[in-house]
Amino acid sequence: MTIHLYGIPNCDTVKKARVWLDQQGRAYTFHDYKKEGADPERIAHWIAVAGLDVVVNRKGTTFRALSDAEKAAAADSHTAVALLVQQPSIIKRPIVEHPGGVLVGFKEEEWSATLL
Repeated sequence: MTIHLYGIPNCDTVKKARVWLDQQGRAYTFHDYKKEGADPERIAHWIAVAGLDVVVNRKGTTFRALSDAEKAAAADSHTAVALLVQQPSIIKRPIVEHPGGVLVGFKEEEWSATLL
């Protein structure tokens, strides 16, 4: 099973997810938004699968620092993709693509049920 993990390496939740995958002996590829950017088609797919409210991290400092216009753009699935490409730090982390679908955020029980 091919697992692709998307995130930012210094994010604590991404670190926990990577440690968990390593402890389970699960091979994965890591996509670093800071170095590799965020793909608009992939983001649109995540929103279609998981929902805009799940993919956008409204709790982080980056989101709170956005202008009111940018926050409004993040509330609409048509304009949110462009904003998330420009500001990948407001994408909920980590996002995992696996043959069965997409996982957003790290919840150990959900990951165990899905990836083991």
